[in-house]
Amino acid sequence: MDRRDFLKTLAVTGAVVTVQRSEAMDILAQKLTNAGGGKVDLVAVMGGEPEAMFRRAITEMGGMKQFIKPGQKVVVKPNIGWDKVPELAGNTNPKLVAEIVKQCLAAGAKEVTVFDHTCDDWQKCYKNSGIEEAAKAAGAKVMPAHLESYYKPVSLPKGVRMKSAKVHEAILNSDVWINVPILKNHGGANLTISMKNHMGIVWDRGFFHQNDLQQCIADICTLEKKAVLNVVDAYRIMKTNGPRGRSESDVVLAKGLFISPDIVAVDTAAAKFFNQVREMPLDTVGHLAKGEALKVGTMNLDKLNVKRIKM
Repeated sequence: MDRRDFLKTLAVTGAVVTVQRSEAMDILAQKLTNAGGGKVDLVAVMGGEPEAMFRRAITEMGGMKQFIKPGQKVVVKPNIGWDKVPELAGNTNPKLVAEIVKQCLAAGAKEVTVFDHTCDDWQKCYKNSGIEEAAKAAGAKVMPAHLESYYKPVSLPKGVRMKSAKVHEAILNSDVWINVPILKNHGGANLTISMKNHMGIVWDRGFFHQNDLQQCIADICTLEKKAVLNVVDAYRIMKTNGPRGRSESDVVLAKGLFISPDIVAVDTAAAKFFNQVREMPLDTVGHLAKGEALKVGTMNLDKLNVKRIKM
């Protein structure tokens, strides 16, 4: 079903689950450190549209020029894994992707490439997610990832179970890349956020599922070329039946966004946010602690300078 048909159905059924504003404010009322002076490590924003929340968040982080330098080749890596329209929250919000692309180009990026190794048919995913159209309109190139020839072997010497992986050439050929997952439930990993989004840059995802999924997610995050920034889309959250979802009843309109260079920290903050929608103890999202053990990042948000914003 394409987006036009979906919206017609939605208009008839009226089946949308929305977090009321009072509830939304409760969701944000986590024990995150309020930023004082100095460099901000993580920004949590709530209550705005995707573009506005990102603009506010990146400003608090010092602007996109802190992460993108003039003349660089940049990859923006959203989740485009599923043949789903944006309202079903299977993929990263296309408005957020477009805004990030625009900001990269405004910071002087030579080019911006968008891709994902999809689960459903890649052309349908790219189209019906709205990401292909939005990314191209913002000035990005959109690259496929459905053939093994796009991937090159990379060593992961710090990995526990995964010691090597075939990684998409767009990542390897870029100067920097930005990781832009959507926050949602996942049947295998329990939650899929920034760390899990790395499965969209590798070829052999079957290895993950056959060799301790949670550990392999942590292992791939030891990749030497780490994302310079992780931007978690929590505008709509798939609370159940992830990662694909079944219907609009799986979705909560939460209007949140999290941003940090620290992949474990941003995923920990997003996981705490998810817990206000549906209980999901952090110890069941095992790749967080495993990533911290591999020194990929920290789960201890008390050590960080965190800025919380209500729009």
